[in-house]
Amino acid sequence: MYSLPSDFCLLCSESASLICRPLSVDDSQGRKVWSTQVTTQQGPPRAMGDFERILLAQQQHKLLSEEEEEEEEPDAFEFRTPKDSSEAKQILDHVTDLHSSIRTLDKSIVSLEAELSATLKLHEEEESKKLKLESSASSSYSLSSLEEPQQKKKQEEEKRLEKVAEEEAKNETKSGSGKEDKKQAQVMLNYLKWRNNSRKQRARKKVFMVIGINTAFSSRKRRDSVRQTWMPGGAKLKRLEEEKGIVMRFVIGHGAIRGGILDRALEAENNIHHDFLRIEHTEGYLELSAKTKIYFATAFSLWDADFYVKVDDDIHTNVGMLAQTLVTYRHKPAVYIGCMKSGPVLSHRGVKYYEPEYWKFGDKYFMHATGQLYAISRNLAEFIANQEKVLKRYANEDVSLGSWFLGLDVDYVDDKNLCCATPPTCESRAKAGKWCVASFDWSCSGICRSVQRLPEVHQKCGEREGAVWNVTL
Repeated sequence: MYSLPSDFCLLCSESASLICRPLSVDDSQGRKVWSTQVTTQQGPPRAMGDFERILLAQQQHKLLSEEEEEEEEPDAFEFRTPKDSSEAKQILDHVTDLHSSIRTLDKSIVSLEAELSATLKLHEEEESKKLKLESSASSSYSLSSLEEPQQKKKQEEEKRLEKVAEEEAKNETKSGSGKEDKKQAQVMLNYLKWRNNSRKQRARKKVFMVIGINTAFSSRKRRDSVRQTWMPGGAKLKRLEEEKGIVMRFVIGHGAIRGGILDRALEAENNIHHDFLRIEHTEGYLELSAKTKIYFATAFSLWDADFYVKVDDDIHTNVGMLAQTLVTYRHKPAVYIGCMKSGPVLSHRGVKYYEPEYWKFGDKYFMHATGQLYAISRNLAEFIANQEKVLKRYANEDVSLGSWFLGLDVDYVDDKNLCCATPPTCESRAKAGKWCVASFDWSCSGICRSVQRLPEVHQKCGEREGAVWNVTL
């Protein structure tokens, strides 16, 4: 019996059998090769052998597997290897953007949590104060009810006496026949004016200098870096004011919404540090000229100082060297101290420091102190306070301040020690014992990345500890 080779197939069905029979034929070169002849076997199907059943089962299994693979949908989230480097770069960029978005959201959440915490703390403090006031109201009512009428009566009596004295002086001036009577009347008027002015002056505390540190609502980290470096805090700040006459405050107005979350957060911060000077001003970058004018007027109304200083919150300042520098100009009646500069007037809209009223200046600005730190004497601060409503404001606050003094008899002091560069410049001067008053980077109009770099600058360029206490004022 002839046996079939393994690569020939046999397919059977119930109605007929298709049989692949081997045939031996000659090819074109006379060699014998295998071929097949398909014949149909008529009549009833013959019984299927073991070999045929195995082949049929394998073929059916193969067909079923192919159908299942065609029907199966690919997984949408299945990881696949990028085809090329550009596709891999796109995926990495997408992942980077996602991480950046997550970090931004984290920062926003932290900021909101801080504001919420500050608001809650402020609310708790207000509630506790309210309870204390209510508890003490009953005990203090009788005392206050007795004191208030007495104080009012005293004030009314003083006003009445002043009016009587003025009327008497005027009558004596009109009816006086001799020069002596007129002279006595004038002396009386001068005395009354002096007494009124002295009463107003007694409300203002006498100090050497007031340092206003210009800040914004968004600059909490800057303020903390200043507190941790060159600005004393707590009891030291109060002692500096009482013993040396040096007042230091962060200067800020209010938000666009009075009593909003920004104002409440700032009040909570002030309750901790007690180092703010709040002024009647709506905060905004384009309102710096107005803020500067209001700061000097407010500081003059609160303190009778020899000098009033404006400092930015992103520069380093040696307060001892500043006091030592200013004390040498104490005898001058009107002095304007800073790093004097003059530059081109920027007339192109959209550029930084653009001046809308550029046509008033020509091609170049007049000499004025750069805005990072400058100081003015008492007479100039008084001039700003008295003429606050009519002083012209320009786009740049340092230009505005300089323009207010153009028509006055003012001594300009150009001191480059007030505008040193950051290390290594200020560091080399510190090692030589010639500390700078202020240090910053001109390219950033302050210390670049001041929150991170201010501690380093303070370590390398800061004056010796306690230097401010050794200055003779």
